[in-house]
Amino acid sequence: MSARHNSSPLTRQVTLTVLTLAAFALAIVVGFGFYAAGQADNASLERQKMFIADGLQDQIAAVEREQESVSVWDDAIANVRAGNQTWIEENLSVWMYTYYGHNRVYILDAANHAIHAMREGKVVDASAYGEDQPVLLPAIEKLRGMLAQAPEADTSGQPAKLFAEDLVSLDGKPAILSVMPLVPSSDKVTQAPGTEYLHVSVEFINDAVIGKLARKYLLEGARLAPLSEQVGPAAVPLVDSRGVILGYIGWDQLRPGLALVRKIAPALAVALLLAGGVLVFLLRRLRRASAALQTSQDQAQYLAFHDTLTGLPNRALFEDRLRRTLLFASQDRTRVALLYLDLDRFKHINDTLGHPAGDELVRQTAARLKHTIREVDTVARLGGDEFAVILLDVPDVGSAEDIAERLLLKLRGPFRLIDDQVFVSASVGIALSSGSDTDADDLLRKADIALYEAKKNGRGRYKLFAGDMDDLLLRKRKVESELRKALDGEGGIKLAYQPVFAADGRGILGAEALIRWGHEMHGALPAAQFIAIAEERGLIGELGKWALSEACRFAVTTELPWIAVNISPMQLRDVGFAEEVAEILRQTGLDPSRLQLETTESVLLEHNDAIGTVIAALRQSGVHIVLDDFGTGYSSLSYLRRQAIDKLKIDRSFVRLLDEDQSARAIVKTLIELALALKVEVTAEGVETDAQKALLVGMGCRQLQGYLLSPPLEPGQLLALPGVSSADRELSAARA
Repeated sequence: MSARHNSSPLTRQVTLTVLTLAAFALAIVVGFGFYAAGQADNASLERQKMFIADGLQDQIAAVEREQESVSVWDDAIANVRAGNQTWIEENLSVWMYTYYGHNRVYILDAANHAIHAMREGKVVDASAYGEDQPVLLPAIEKLRGMLAQAPEADTSGQPAKLFAEDLVSLDGKPAILSVMPLVPSSDKVTQAPGTEYLHVSVEFINDAVIGKLARKYLLEGARLAPLSEQVGPAAVPLVDSRGVILGYIGWDQLRPGLALVRKIAPALAVALLLAGGVLVFLLRRLRRASAALQTSQDQAQYLAFHDTLTGLPNRALFEDRLRRTLLFASQDRTRVALLYLDLDRFKHINDTLGHPAGDELVRQTAARLKHTIREVDTVARLGGDEFAVILLDVPDVGSAEDIAERLLLKLRGPFRLIDDQVFVSASVGIALSSGSDTDADDLLRKADIALYEAKKNGRGRYKLFAGDMDDLLLRKRKVESELRKALDGEGGIKLAYQPVFAADGRGILGAEALIRWGHEMHGALPAAQFIAIAEERGLIGELGKWALSEACRFAVTTELPWIAVNISPMQLRDVGFAEEVAEILRQTGLDPSRLQLETTESVLLEHNDAIGTVIAALRQSGVHIVLDDFGTGYSSLSYLRRQAIDKLKIDRSFVRLLDEDQSARAIVKTLIELALALKVEVTAEGVETDAQKALLVGMGCRQLQGYLLSPPLEPGQLLALPGVSSADRELSAARA
């Protein structure tokens, strides 16, 4: 009775404490859940607004491009001057409605008098212009003022395109207005300043236009809302150049946060009920404190040798079992097989679906492995997504390979992770014991080497350890050692330079530095091979610094507008890389604007804040950033806009198929148009035929690189080309 009385206050005190903490934790979880849902909804709304605003700007730009297709035309000037109303109708007014959907078109003479009018695909009397003139006149007068000034040149040296655009309200409806002068497309037609005819085009922002935007960005209920209508937060104003709101584009707001809360609410309710039951159970366990203490001690002993996530043996227990298994196998004269397994691209699943999904994938993988092998065998989790399987009494190599194939097949089935179904693969390295002298650490090392070979050969497969794998590892270490010596000044490494040409195939715009290593024993090693070893062995920073310094020193001695140097994504992950580049530029005296750093678009997948910070610092210093082999990866368009990449290089694999594959031409044309839309330069690499060159120039590509124009050159060979050496400029000045 006394013991029971003494335990009652403690039980009540612990019960009150636990209930208080549970209520506090519940309030935090619920509050954070609603806060997170609200933040997610707000972030989604801002993205939706950005989509609509960007889509509207794209539509305005489309109207301008469509109008430009008829305003820069010798025939247009000739027929308008001649008053050929039939030609004007077929080519400048009704055609714009039929083909592009422009609702109104007016042709104005030099005195801004209408000589032709079209509304909704029908030619009307030119006097109809008077109804719209008060609204259209500000943009028209603005363009006339621009035409009266001296024409400016764009970055390519050509006269700048003159036009005026605005959002206006006609007949109470918002519309896109674009005004362009009719200008000649060749030297055959002359036009005195001040005599230009104007092409005025109007496209109403109607349901068709808004529907196109909505379909593009998957928005529901998109509509045009007049000023008299009350609009919610899911709306973007249509504002003219004076800041006057003409109306709104509204839509049904997507609320992912609220939808998620509603979706998981039943599960949360069930979880709360279960938590309540668990809480009651734990409180009742207070009466058996001594038994619980013993249980916790047993649990601690279990956790010391088991993985907490999967319940499998951990590395410590695995190593102990492997040594014991090898000892018993040597006594029984049987063979042991060790399978070293890890999941392919596990990091990508963690990054895209979150760590809870990654944990669930590890748990399900462990369950499948455990159910596939025999009870006498051991499967252990060594850490992360790495697993090891010990197979007892393996009669031959084929038996181990059969089990490896069975494991790979089991893991190819779909995994259900939270609300997503994913497919993964795995790579397996196999090593077999060779007798009584087999060491556990050596067997694990061999399995690890075999796993590396399996991944290198394409993932999703198994590889049996072979003796030459050790030789391969030794060769890699030898190349690493000799690469270190070469970087210390013992020679062999040098740079070649492949020039980049303008569209005419003669003017040199810059050059790309390409690293070469003429090895005294292995001959000319492929750059990809020793660069991969440099990345694997931590030498890429030193190798990249040498290449960058060498290229900058060479560029200073030339008249090249810029020099491009390839860098590894590993260098961009170094927060000190931007300062390292700045120091090299200070030492060599090269202007930062003459340096372009090329990297692969794989950096876009990492969503790494450090990479973004380094790229921003490099661009702020004046260095240009180029995405190499563009189109072969999975680039993020939002990242391209946010990081303001300076140039895209179209991969040679697309260029090679240009003159024989229609789909390749479509892809290249799309990539060039994407670059132009992003307002970045674009270079096509791997140009090897005149047909490829002609197609690329016709698509709008103005920078070409490839063996058709020039192979990679030694520094002296490049300096011998016209316009590259500073001596060329001095000689030209002396002759002048």
